[in-house]
Amino acid sequence: MTYVVIENCIKCKYTDCVEVCPVDCFYEGENMLVIHPDECIDCGVCEPECPAEAIKPDTEPDLEKWLALNAEYAQVWPNITIKRDALPEAKEFDGRPGKLAMFSKEPGKGD
Repeated sequence: MTYVVIENCIKCKYTDCVEVCPVDCFYEGENMLVIHPDECIDCGVCEPECPAEAIKPDTEPDLEKWLALNAEYAQVWPNITIKRDALPEAKEFDGRPGKLAMFSKEPGKGD
């Protein structure tokens, strides 16, 4: 099992989760975070820290595409271990459906 960042992170990118991760398995894109599935130790401390409720265990149904996206971009985006401010539009986009169309493949700054 691993934890997976899902669609609601897009255009929000809260980073409360990276601050509590004991193994630093978060990677930063331009407008979302992902979790490296091979580095995640399944501790679950990140899940309740996400204000957007965008982190789920991979045991929940229908997360296959999100697990694949997390695995792919964790290989190419920079690692992030420090909390930063959410994106300026986070409150506006939190909970909005259809955000996958807004996903950016571009990397973030990382640490």
